[in-house]
Amino acid sequence: MHKPIIYQMIPRLWGNDNQNPVKNGSLTQNGTGKFSDIDTKTLEYLSWLGCSHVWYTGVLRHSTQASEEGCIPSHPQFVKGKAGSPYAICDYYDVNPYLADNPEDRMGEFEQLIKRTHDAGLKLIIDFVPNHVARDYGKTTFTEGHPVLGAEDDKSVHWRAENDFFYYVGERLVLPTPVPEGMAPYEEIPAMATGNNCYSPTPGINDWYETVKINYCDYHTSTWDKMYDIIGYWASKGVDGFRCDMVELVPPQFFKWLIAEIKTTFPDLIFIAEVYKKDLYEEYIRNIGFDYLYDKSGLYDTLRTVVEKNVSDNGMPVELWQSATGITRCWQFLGNLQPYMLNFLENHDEQRFASDFFGKSAVNTFAPLHVSMLLNTAPFMIYFGEEVGEKGMDEEGFSGRDGRTTIFDWWAVGSFSRLRKVIASGAYETMDAKAIEEAGLNREEAEFFCRFAEVTRLAASDPAIKHGTTYDLCYCNSCSEGFDKNRHFVFLRDHLDHTVLVAANFSNHEANMKIVIPEHAFQWMEIPVTDDLYPGKEIDVKVAPMDATILTLID
Repeated sequence: MHKPIIYQMIPRLWGNDNQNPVKNGSLTQNGTGKFSDIDTKTLEYLSWLGCSHVWYTGVLRHSTQASEEGCIPSHPQFVKGKAGSPYAICDYYDVNPYLADNPEDRMGEFEQLIKRTHDAGLKLIIDFVPNHVARDYGKTTFTEGHPVLGAEDDKSVHWRAENDFFYYVGERLVLPTPVPEGMAPYEEIPAMATGNNCYSPTPGINDWYETVKINYCDYHTSTWDKMYDIIGYWASKGVDGFRCDMVELVPPQFFKWLIAEIKTTFPDLIFIAEVYKKDLYEEYIRNIGFDYLYDKSGLYDTLRTVVEKNVSDNGMPVELWQSATGITRCWQFLGNLQPYMLNFLENHDEQRFASDFFGKSAVNTFAPLHVSMLLNTAPFMIYFGEEVGEKGMDEEGFSGRDGRTTIFDWWAVGSFSRLRKVIASGAYETMDAKAIEEAGLNREEAEFFCRFAEVTRLAASDPAIKHGTTYDLCYCNSCSEGFDKNRHFVFLRDHLDHTVLVAANFSNHEANMKIVIPEHAFQWMEIPVTDDLYPGKEIDVKVAPMDATILTLID
């Protein structure tokens, strides 16, 4: 099995080279990236980096305040940011016109991107947002031959099985946001339920007030058929998979039917579920049929806790919940589900690792990166700009300075622009920090990139990492010289007599460990015993602070 490595990219940000974006700026002021910016050189770079899939976030047409470049503006009272949320979709059969060089030919340009992606040997993922749509869903041109959610609803009743939405008959929607000066309030009568299960005509400021909840039953209805039609539409265009947003808010019966049904026609489609309840993991994989699940509540949260404890270490004792022993508990909890978990250190919902709110600096990345990416055969996701240590500390507009790269605003991120120069030059292939710096990145970014790329390329090529089994060495080294169970994590990966040892140091002090491999590991992994490698031998392992090292034991 090839270890999937997924590169998440927001096209409107990726290709935007504006050097002076304005806080809360308009599309005209700040600009946008285009489908065409994701050119052959970009895709060849992603393949070189070790990626197998690209997740294009924000492709489907969503509500926006913009009126330029083919956009139809939505009422600003419910649009988050000037650009709008990619998860407030207003037309499920269209792509954002602002992403096209020629908005009238936007679908053709997206289809060209699909072809370029496939030609580069990559598979393509887009979002599927089954739980909610934008407040003004259906405002754009309808796609002939395809149903429109809500078009045939009976709005005189609060609920019926064949309605796509929930209605508060006779009640007006009251939004928690101020009415823009010189405008009338947004009009919605009857009010519809809000996307985060806020069943009220008066959603609060922390509700997903820009969206409306889709009505599902726990049995087959016309709404199910409409959502199936959406998936089939994009699959027929060559989309290879879907990242499914907030699946816990949708009845599992629907997904079980949908995945089984659509795979009779498109058997190779992959479905990735955004889930947060660990007790549902096995149900979503074994019974419902998802290919992969977010492991946000497991490995991500554990690594974040360990990192945050140590980058701000004030000498206080490590609590159990802050200890690296939690990594062992993660994989033990998962058992045979490990290969189905999507691991990551960053995505559009989470704070950038290098931000002031998380890891403080990109140089602290490598301990958690080696664990998250190399621990098992599970897929790993890279969030664009992660490979150059993007900090996400801009104050773009709607969300403020929160350590995230905005999904709501028209913006340009300097590190992306610099990285794109390196990609265009081909200098990344040298893996030489000086050459990469000369091509566009600053020194810190160039040095970080070389280390990061070494790990991703190893994950994509090393047979022990791609295919191999894992052996956690922590339990048998708790008393080993130099090993700190709370701050160190050490494991083996092995495949066909190719064995590597990975040691991560989550401490802000250098680690000098003497690691032993027990006889059980040799037997279970069928590692050959030699004069140089045998049970109980002490292996000297030195690891820099907040770093990791890989030792090839057998090759």
